[in-house]
Amino acid sequence: MTSDDTLERTAREPRPSPIDVHVGTRVRLRRTLLGMSQEKLGEALGLTFQQVQKYERGVNRIGASRLFDLARVLDVPIGFFFDDMPDAVGGAMNGVRRAMGFADSQDAFEDDTLHRRETLELVRAYYRITDASVRKRVFDLIKSLTPTE
Repeated sequence: MTSDDTLERTAREPRPSPIDVHVGTRVRLRRTLLGMSQEKLGEALGLTFQQVQKYERGVNRIGASRLFDLARVLDVPIGFFFDDMPDAVGGAMNGVRRAMGFADSQDAFEDDTLHRRETLELVRAYYRITDASVRKRVFDLIKSLTPTE
């Protein structure tokens, strides 16, 4: 195969949409925070783990009904998958929507904070607390230890 053939083939292959990649990244983030494997998520959705991988990489687009199912299984609102979207991807409209009163402003964590092992272990341990009142007290304790803004 010549280099021209390679360039032509590459040009024909569609690249994942940045929005699909962002949504997939958010799926992976939530699944990881819950300590759930791709296989377990796939079972809950009636999919193979390979399909979950493709969703998480943004290679396959997630349809509306599948997004609804993901939100239900991962216990998040559908909007979670679009939170913290960079302005270059589509997040610039977030400011317009907020100004018009359609979306609440959110303080976003930096991506590296959410991907630290310590953060993941803390969130997993928090969700293993089965008593809701104890979990709320732990949450309140942690909030009380942080500096006020």
